[in-house]
Amino acid sequence: WQLIVQTNELHGHLGIYSTIGAKMGLHAREQLPSHHLHITSYAGYRPPLSCMNDGLQVSTASTLGHGLISINKDAPRPEAQFEAEGKVITLRLKTQYAQQIADDIASGVASYGTHSPLYWEYVRELALRYWMEMDRREIFETVSDQ
Repeated sequence: WQLIVQTNELHGHLGIYSTIGAKMGLHAREQLPSHHLHITSYAGYRPPLSCMNDGLQVSTASTLGHGLISINKDAPRPEAQFEAEGKVITLRLKTQYAQQIADDIASGVASYGTHSPLYWEYVRELALRYWMEMDRREIFETVSDQ
């Protein structure tokens, strides 16, 4: 939970993909217990997907400032590659969870527009629900393990 509070502070609001990024980074750290994870994020630079990058930075301490994270903007997707001590893993949000998030976001946009206070309240509620209900050990698939 502390990671989500810190992500909220960095990101400026409690967001869906920043929460997913925090879960992904935490899951990667459990598999690669190192203080120096090199990350390539495939989330790109466009919200809402790019918000995942903030969660990755907070949960791993691999920041842009430290030069430990790079952003690949080609074909943005909820995926990141993690490397530490010669081991590489790539985690991707499973399709059913990505689709659930897309459907939930579309529902919020249809109901509230994209920048209304009610929309941001809806996003916050979703992020809290996803944090509590989506198990980080279940929502990601390992794309490669070298």
